[in-house]
Amino acid sequence: MTGFATDAIHAGYDPDSLYGPINTPIYASTTFAQDGLAQLRGGYEYTRVGNPTVTALEKAVAALEGAEYAVAYSSGMAAIDVILRILLKPGDHIVVSNDAYGGTYRLIQQVFTQWGVENTVVDMTNPDEVAAAVQDNTKVIWVETPTNPMLDIVDIEAIAAVKQQATLVVDNTFASPYLQKPFELGADVVVHSTTKYIGGHSDVVGGIVCGDDSRVPGFHEQLRFFFGWVGANPSPFDTYLTGRGLKTLAVRMEKHCDNAEAVAKYLDAQPQVARVCYPGLDTHPGHEVAKKQMTRFGGMVSVLFQTTEQAKTFCKSTMLFCLAESLGGVESLVEHPATMTHVSVAGSALEVPGELVRISVGIEDEADLIADLEQALARI
Repeated sequence: MTGFATDAIHAGYDPDSLYGPINTPIYASTTFAQDGLAQLRGGYEYTRVGNPTVTALEKAVAALEGAEYAVAYSSGMAAIDVILRILLKPGDHIVVSNDAYGGTYRLIQQVFTQWGVENTVVDMTNPDEVAAAVQDNTKVIWVETPTNPMLDIVDIEAIAAVKQQATLVVDNTFASPYLQKPFELGADVVVHSTTKYIGGHSDVVGGIVCGDDSRVPGFHEQLRFFFGWVGANPSPFDTYLTGRGLKTLAVRMEKHCDNAEAVAKYLDAQPQVARVCYPGLDTHPGHEVAKKQMTRFGGMVSVLFQTTEQAKTFCKSTMLFCLAESLGGVESLVEHPATMTHVSVAGSALEVPGELVRISVGIEDEADLIADLEQALARI
């Protein structure tokens, strides 16, 4: 059995016999020659339903997650939408976290409610509350851990123990498969926005769903249907970039974690900061669960300042940390969720505090990152 870094580089692709390219080629072709009527070469006919560059990425991510298969999509939201459309029908019910990604909750609340799907928002860190929310018509429990943006930690094993007939879906974007293996903890489906850590360079948008038909019978066929016949498929160029980023995931995540731990400890000691949300700190309420189910604590740090104005000023004062949405790239980013990524959930059960700042810690030199934080804090 090979290790994670080895699989990230080699799984899913062997140099082909024609020219032997070390890297997966970009198969920039909409259609493929056939040897006869409906006689396909290697199983490919039309890129909307399958492409060798896309397949290589799918096999690699499936290997890293320990999944039977993976299906790639054009964005993380496309992947989330496909999962929900497969698993939910009118009259069904979904349980979702009170700190879910705003885009996920917006889709559930604004689209799926119109189709007769009910939802219950719970504190997903409390398994008893989750258990109490499960109804006879509950078909999905949607988990993110660490959560976005508060970095709460959800005990996947504990939720799996109370899910009953529901399918347990885990969004593993923040941890990446390098830090957390949800299938080993009882998840039925795992989803990633590959835009984030898997791609890792802020240059490509994508999503991927990992599954096992022994957990959700017929799921793979349905994922493929939406991939090809609904048209949520990614381009060969995008999956090539994502696969290229994936090869360095292990080394990048180690540096992300090193820097995030240093940033969290530094900010935790500053008088302008009310609280640092980072599961690697002993004071984090989910620290022990994170130690149990993650190998390290990730590259995201969220900070609660004393006031909303302090949070906004800090975001506008950093120089190395770029004011921008998204996360998981090699460069460090800072954002104000209440007015940026999570503005759509204002007034809902998922509303985030104005004092909150979310930081995606990159892989720059630690000393430079701390120096930038220091000068930004001095302006508050």
